[in-house]
Amino acid sequence: MISARSAYRWCVHRSPLALAALSTLAVPGLDVHHVLPVPGPDGFDCAVAIDSESRRWVVRAPSTAAAGAALEAEAAFLAGLEAHVDSGLLPFVVPRPAGFVALPDGGRAVVYEEPPGHPVKVHRLQPGPGMAASVGRAVAALHELPVSLVEASGHPTYSAEEYRQRRLSEVDEAAKTGRVPATLLRRWERSLEDVSVWRFRPTITHTALCPENVLVQAGQVSALTDFFEVQVGDPADDLAWLLVSATQEAADSLMEAYQIRRTELIDPHLVDRALLASELALARWLLHGVRNDAPDVVEDAVGMLKDLDRAATEVGAFSVASAGWDDPAPESHETPAPASDETADEEPDELPDEEPYAVPDYERVMPRPLGDVATTSYSVVGQDAPGPAETGDEPAGDEPGRSAEHDGNEDGSRET
Repeated sequence: MISARSAYRWCVHRSPLALAALSTLAVPGLDVHHVLPVPGPDGFDCAVAIDSESRRWVVRAPSTAAAGAALEAEAAFLAGLEAHVDSGLLPFVVPRPAGFVALPDGGRAVVYEEPPGHPVKVHRLQPGPGMAASVGRAVAALHELPVSLVEASGHPTYSAEEYRQRRLSEVDEAAKTGRVPATLLRRWERSLEDVSVWRFRPTITHTALCPENVLVQAGQVSALTDFFEVQVGDPADDLAWLLVSATQEAADSLMEAYQIRRTELIDPHLVDRALLASELALARWLLHGVRNDAPDVVEDAVGMLKDLDRAATEVGAFSVASAGWDDPAPESHETPAPASDETADEEPDELPDEEPYAVPDYERVMPRPLGDVATTSYSVVGQDAPGPAETGDEPAGDEPGRSAEHDGNEDGSRET
C-alpha cells in the first residue's frame, strides 16, 4: 500500500489514454475499448473507461499531494461503508474501488465501476413521497451512521462548540476583506453568538453535496459519491444546498422524510443553521477568491452577497434572523406547473426546468472548480469508434450515469 504521505515531485496531469492504461493495471483483466474525459474534483485527472461489455469504469488519478491524501482518506471511509450498504442501512450505493495502481510520482490512482443514476435537479423536485422524500431519507441515513467511521478514516471531527467557533472565524476573516455588507455581518454574528442555536449532536456529514454527487434513478436516490470532505460536524451543512435550491413545498417533503428517518433527533434550530450555512457559503466563496488571488471569483462572490443582502432586506429571504421556515413564500416564488407527460416519464418527481426564486446561486459558490472538459471519446487498441450507447450520447433520463445535462455536447470519436 502506498502511504498518503508519498511525495509528489511535481504537479502531474494525465491524458484520458494514460488513465485508460492505468485502469488496466489497477483491475487485472479489464479490457478497455474506449475512454471518455470527464470533469472531476479539483486536483484529479478523471476519465470513464468503457470495457468490451459496455461497462463504465471511473478512473481517477491525483495530480497533487493534497488530492492524493484525500483519495486515500476517502478510500478508507468507503471501505467502512461497504457493510452498511450491504446490510441495507444505506438506501443507496457508494463507489467501490475495484483496484488501485501506484503512480510513479507518488500516490495511487483508483478505479471503480460507475455508480448508477444521473445528477439530481433539486430545483425541479416535486413535493410528496417521491424523489424529494428519497433525498431526505438518503441524507438522514448518512447522518445516522456511527461517527467512528470518520474517526477511523482520519477525517476531521468537531464538537458543536468547535464547529461554532470555526464559523465565527470564517465570518471574522470575511469581514476583514471589507467586501461583505454590514447588515449581513451583523445578522451572521447574532446567529453565531446565540449558543442555543448551536446545541446539536454532531453527525457524519458529506459536507460537499451537489448535483454531481447525488445521483438519482427511477424516482429514488441511487448513489452518493465524492466523500473527500466527509467529517463529523453539523448535519445542517448537508441540508443547506437542498433547502435553498428546492421549492418550499418540496423542501417540506424532504425535511419531513429526513426527520422521520432520524432517531432521537432533538434539534429545533437545524433548519436555522442550514439556512445560515447557505449564506456563509457565499463568504467562503469570497475567501476562496481572496486566498487564490482570483479577482473574478471575488467579484462573483461580492455580487451574490449584495443580491443576498438586497433579498433579505426586501423580503427576508433565507434569513435566519428575519424569516421562519414556515413563513409563506413571497408572491414572486411561484411553484412551477406540474411536469408534462414526457417529463413525468423521464423524471416523475421533478418539475419543469424553470428558474427558482431569484436569490444567490448556491450551487455556483462551492469551491470545487470542474472546468470545461471536452467530451471526445478515444478508441483504445484499435477498436472501432463507439456508438451512442458507449459514448454516453443517450437521451436524458434514468440510465446509469447518463443525461443530456450530465454528458455535455455531442462528442466525436477518434482512433489511436
